[in-house]
Amino acid sequence: MPKILITPKSFQKYKERPIEMLTAMGYDVIENNTGKTFTEEQLLSFENQDIAGIIVGVDPLTENVLKNLPNLKAISKYGVGMDNIDLDAAASLGIKVDNARDTNNISVCELAIALMFECARKLSSTIKGVKDFGWNRSIGIELTGKHLVIVGGGKIGKEVAKRAKGLAMEVTIYDPYMQDEQFLQEYQIGYATDFAEIIQQADIVSLHLPATPETKHLMNATIFEKMKPSAILINTARGELVDEQALLNALVQGEIAVAAQDVYSVEPPEVGDALVQLNNFILTPHIGAYTEEAVERMAIVSTQNILNLLNEQE
Repeated sequence: MPKILITPKSFQKYKERPIEMLTAMGYDVIENNTGKTFTEEQLLSFENQDIAGIIVGVDPLTENVLKNLPNLKAISKYGVGMDNIDLDAAASLGIKVDNARDTNNISVCELAIALMFECARKLSSTIKGVKDFGWNRSIGIELTGKHLVIVGGGKIGKEVAKRAKGLAMEVTIYDPYMQDEQFLQEYQIGYATDFAEIIQQADIVSLHLPATPETKHLMNATIFEKMKPSAILINTARGELVDEQALLNALVQGEIAVAAQDVYSVEPPEVGDALVQLNNFILTPHIGAYTEEAVERMAIVSTQNILNLLNEQE
């Protein structure tokens, strides 16, 4: 009997209905019960398991993995970003791929806003201080009136923009591929075409774009040098967008004030990582889409997607 491999760890929370959907269509289900993201080696171990479809999280579906799953016909991304999937290899092998669009926009957006407040008011450190029975206050800043530059005007970037306008912030979107004049006018949002120029005006920069060869290390030493020393960087998109060594230098040298990320180049980071240990660097464990609502939506949509893809193959 053909099998569906389900790799995302958080899928377990809402697996009952999706598994019913899969078994009703005649598929066996293989779950990831390790509590960890699969490695390439672990994925290769399924070579003889008659895997017809994969519902995948951030596990590496490399060309090597795809070539060694001879019966694989479809991949459904549990989420949106598909940079962990070798899409060219999938296409050449005739493997259909889809993602769970519009399932985690709100959750990621709300985390980005939360991290802005964290950076502005130093909430974590002040709360910890009180828990340690101290009473030292750290002066913060208001978000009202600050210039937020959103890099990436897709679904998540737009949700962030709408909420930032509700906080009375000045908002500009930089996205050379964005074509939505109606949205910009409706919410009175600016649009920039020159990244190097707009980055100099930003009080806060929030990244909402995919990791591609073109966007890798978009935030680099040259860009950090152009930013305000009071600027805040928020990254809830992909770790590869930021040159972490350059960010470390920028934070240490005061080229920018603080950075908060939900993503990292290596997750989890290595023990003793210099950037993680900085007081003006905040890292959360990739929780952007990890809400009750988003997890449930992603589980259902990614399951329906795999069934649709497999049905197209028949």
